[in-house]
Amino acid sequence: MRALVDIGPLRSSSTFRRLWLGTTASGLGGQFGSFAVIFYIWDRTHSAALVGLVGVASGVPLIVLALAGSAFADHVDRRLLALRCTYGSIAVTAGMTVVAFSGQGGVPAMLVLCAAQSGFAAVGGPARQTFVPALLAGERLAAGLALNHMSFQLAMLIGPALAGALTGVVGVGWCFAIDLVTYAAALIGLSGLPAGVPSAAGRSGVPAVLAGIRYAVRTPAVRGAFLADLAATTLAMPTALFPVVNQERFGGRPEILGLFTTAVAVGGVAASVLSGLATRRARPGVVLLCCGSVWAAGLGAAGLLPALPLVLGALAVAGAADTWAVVSRGTVVQTAVPEAYRGRISSLEHIVGVAGPQAGNVRAGMVAALSSGGAAMAVGGLTALLGTALIAVGTPALREFTVDATAAPVRDLADSA
Repeated sequence: MRALVDIGPLRSSSTFRRLWLGTTASGLGGQFGSFAVIFYIWDRTHSAALVGLVGVASGVPLIVLALAGSAFADHVDRRLLALRCTYGSIAVTAGMTVVAFSGQGGVPAMLVLCAAQSGFAAVGGPARQTFVPALLAGERLAAGLALNHMSFQLAMLIGPALAGALTGVVGVGWCFAIDLVTYAAALIGLSGLPAGVPSAAGRSGVPAVLAGIRYAVRTPAVRGAFLADLAATTLAMPTALFPVVNQERFGGRPEILGLFTTAVAVGGVAASVLSGLATRRARPGVVLLCCGSVWAAGLGAAGLLPALPLVLGALAVAGAADTWAVVSRGTVVQTAVPEAYRGRISSLEHIVGVAGPQAGNVRAGMVAALSSGGAAMAVGGLTALLGTALIAVGTPALREFTVDATAAPVRDLADSA
């Protein structure tokens, strides 16, 4: 039974339980919203280029504003910051709902609102990441991060399918409406947190940003965790290659293309259910490096295997390894970073998590243009495997990083507020 996901944090902390339930419900709604934006723009333009602008409209504000947000993330009440960003997201989603039902503003308005939504997520998301280590400690922290990732994987697995079915019956506007309603759950989860106080010394602004970057660079375990994530994503991110591989080997059939992403999600959900095998390990850095290697090997194999079931199986293995790697990286970072730096380091982690996959997809497309989709996937897997090995050799602090499983958890702050 120790292999199964550890639900101890849900039992021991009512504050975390309320936060997790709110995040899970809102995350499912967010999948409805993400599907709806893509479908709305495609349905009205049938332009792949305009659909691609969604990535630009989302990615640029995420990177820029996450860095800007790190200038004050540790100098303000992070609970209040997260609440204000959630209210901003509610206003933006309400605007999307109006555009979808009325048609006013059309595609340009939807892209602008998408950028605004991304901006609120860039500032509020890192603030929310600091709440779990404030509520949980030791082995419970890794378990809490695994529970969060499990809810994300489940939402990614079932959300788009439900959104597609709903759109086919009543129209895409109702997907935005569901996303809007589920924000109420997020507000309930955040409102249960106690009022926070600024934790960082020194000035906010550019000096705070530079101090956060210096801390990440000079802390070997944190630096190694970020580099391991970048190696996995910039060198082996496969999403842009899925349509190419599907066209080369399986006739470009859309129903098969959908199976590629589903296979990754199925592996992620399975790994989340069995996350106890990872979260109960005392050395999350070792788990991170091993899982990064399995991710790379799985994707490399998917680029070479000829039969669809084998390709999907390799992608599922990669998805499972990615889930454990994400949880282990979060455990290393959130354990190694003191409270006074958590907001800034969470912002940097957010940037790494966004910029790495985007750069990886660009790299994959360029390699595929010079060779083939399968070759690009195989080369990406091999280079990511070598990169992870170099990080493992060159960063002993990451390999040796240990979590004290006996550390006392933080008090249930809701009960003491």
